[in-house]
Amino acid sequence: MVISVASGKGGTGKTTIAVNMALSIENAQLIDCDVEEPNAHIFVKPEIKCSKEAFLPVPEIDKSKCVYCGKCREVCSYNAIAVITPAGDISGNVLLFPELCHSCGACVELCPAGAIREVDRRIGMIEIGDSGILQFAHGRLDVGQSMSPPLIRQLKEFINPTRTVIIDAPPGTSCPVITAIKGSDYCILVTEPTPFGLNDLILAVETVREIGIPYGVIINRSDIGDDNVSDYCEKNKIRVLSRIPFDKEVAVLYSKGKAVVGEKPLWKDTFRGIYNAIKNEALG
Repeated sequence: MVISVASGKGGTGKTTIAVNMALSIENAQLIDCDVEEPNAHIFVKPEIKCSKEAFLPVPEIDKSKCVYCGKCREVCSYNAIAVITPAGDISGNVLLFPELCHSCGACVELCPAGAIREVDRRIGMIEIGDSGILQFAHGRLDVGQSMSPPLIRQLKEFINPTRTVIIDAPPGTSCPVITAIKGSDYCILVTEPTPFGLNDLILAVETVREIGIPYGVIINRSDIGDDNVSDYCEKNKIRVLSRIPFDKEVAVLYSKGKAVVGEKPLWKDTFRGIYNAIKNEALG
């Protein structure tokens, strides 16, 4: 079973939920798909046993073969290639913008002169390890790289189907989030009872509904703010899996990089209860 933990905005407690749920259940794997700012490792402190570079194929132009027909430019939907056609004293040229390339391969397949081949460009690292009996994996996008979905897809290749997989998704509702949660059996949406929390929860709900993933909501810091998030969930028949009140001790533990369930074991009952509710709904 794959459970993704997402939120429409950052700072709602998404990583806290993902980490502590993974540490509270048996036979679990935690995958941190927030590859631009991974931080789950701070709390589980895994022993990294394997590191793998991640690459993205990008085109390379052999100008000795290129006839500057412009076909590659025509088929590139992302404007990653510009072609300067020879004219008079002006020689031809092909400009490639790797940061815009989505590695679709169309230019390679459709180049009539066979002047394009693909080469690997490094985009980041994938690290795999263990924290006790918990399996762990995360990705680190290289500084300067603009697209995280390719790294997230490569990271998800390490999902262990024999375990309950908890995916810590990036914040927001854009492409990285969709890539992270796609294929999940269930998605937990973590929110907070504030106007910003409600606004971004609505966007997150629309996203998971469009993808077709069963979902429920956890309202973190539920005793502050207002009742609008609860009213929205009730009106739209959205299941509230748990309401977690603000706890200063939890905030202090988080600031020290400590998992709540490791310091306050009674919290395991809360996260096991959330997991069992999801499991019963998914199997029911």
